[in-house]
Amino acid sequence: MALKATIFKAVVNVADTDRHVYLEQALTLARHPSETDARMMVRLLAWCLRSAPELEFTRGLCADDEPDLWRHELHGDIAEWIEVGLPEPKRLKRASNRAQQVYLFAYGARAAQVWWQQHQSEVSKLSNVQIYYVDDALLEPLAALAERSMAIQVTISEGTVWISSGEVALCWTPERWL
Repeated sequence: MALKATIFKAVVNVADTDRHVYLEQALTLARHPSETDARMMVRLLAWCLRSAPELEFTRGLCADDEPDLWRHELHGDIAEWIEVGLPEPKRLKRASNRAQQVYLFAYGARAAQVWWQQHQSEVSKLSNVQIYYVDDALLEPLAALAERSMAIQVTISEGTVWISSGEVALCWTPERWL
């Protein structure tokens, strides 16, 4: 019998002064049995950083032809394709051909650095791809915030991200690789 996804609920309040996006949204995240809390929370962080009412989680790990998140235009075209992890450059190239803008949120110190060294020249040719690195200094405390029911506040101002939940407050300046 196959294992089922674990459902997490998050009420997220985003104040992004850089993009002038202010919203509060109730989100449902399905954590695949093979997914870690860290990866799920990076997906949630990616949603917060690119927040829009139309941005939605996809089937993710269960679907090879879908990203972790995406946002469609009213006419159906893919406006944003958002990946989490370290995909093959072929996947990013396919995504860049299908979407107006592609975002990758890479994480995992050693593996991400090696991935970037190996694929930087190939991925850098893709003009509509942006890559952000989530370092372990943020990843570990971010993963610790994972609860079946969460309330998270995210404030983004002048490129700095403040994340708070209950008594925990994190500050992070995204490192953009591309």
